[in-house]
Amino acid sequence: MTGPARLAHIVRHPIKAVGVEELEATTLTPGQPLPGDRAWAVAHAAAQLGEGWVPKMNFLRGVSGPELMAIRAETGPDGRLTLTHPRADSLDFDPEAEGDRLVAWIAPLWPEGRPAPQRLVRAPQTGFCDIPDPWLSILSLVSLRVLSQRMGRDLSIHRFRGNLWLDGLAPWEEFDLVGHRLRIGGTLLAVRERITRCKATTANPDTGRYDADTLGALEEGWGHTDFGIYAEVLEGGPIRTGDAVEILP
Repeated sequence: MTGPARLAHIVRHPIKAVGVEELEATTLTPGQPLPGDRAWAVAHAAAQLGEGWVPKMNFLRGVSGPELMAIRAETGPDGRLTLTHPRADSLDFDPEAEGDRLVAWIAPLWPEGRPAPQRLVRAPQTGFCDIPDPWLSILSLVSLRVLSQRMGRDLSIHRFRGNLWLDGLAPWEEFDLVGHRLRIGGTLLAVRERITRCKATTANPDTGRYDADTLGALEEGWGHTDFGIYAEVLEGGPIRTGDAVEILP
């Protein structure tokens, strides 16, 4: 490790693939994802939904619709969501009662020829992460800087849809944390596995356009397409940006 690691960013995605929201602080719960993260998802016309968690192929995703990557979200104190996009008017709506307004708003941003947005679906308590386990994702700003240097451009953290961004690790040190525990603020997390990435990371979250071959750069530079790690919350408690990160066995 290059120096004391710290928590630099906390990010959630209230609707899967639809909008990113940065937080200053939150409180984690054992066995649960980041609060409010992927609590909803937009099912498309070909979705096959069942009880509980269902695979990501049933929902709108950035890998199929890069315009989604440029959506920003803000959650109000009453639970209403405000979504913004560089080529659309802002949308303020209640996800509990006005999912049809979201579907109508997002339809012009979704590619023709793909199953159309159909309805907003509430996730189970464990959220609609890409995997069935109720984990959160941890990524490294240093590794992002190394990847950015290789590609000759600054890459936004929001390409990777992570939850917790750490600063102060050595490049790619996060992969060595698999099997270890992390003390962050008042919480304890167990690092479970690496995250393999998809084409969604090639889309620019400022423009909603494919513009950077992140997967090719990872493969050519390091022989894999992994970026970030999954972790399970063992002990809940508060976390805040700036918190120190302690690596434990």
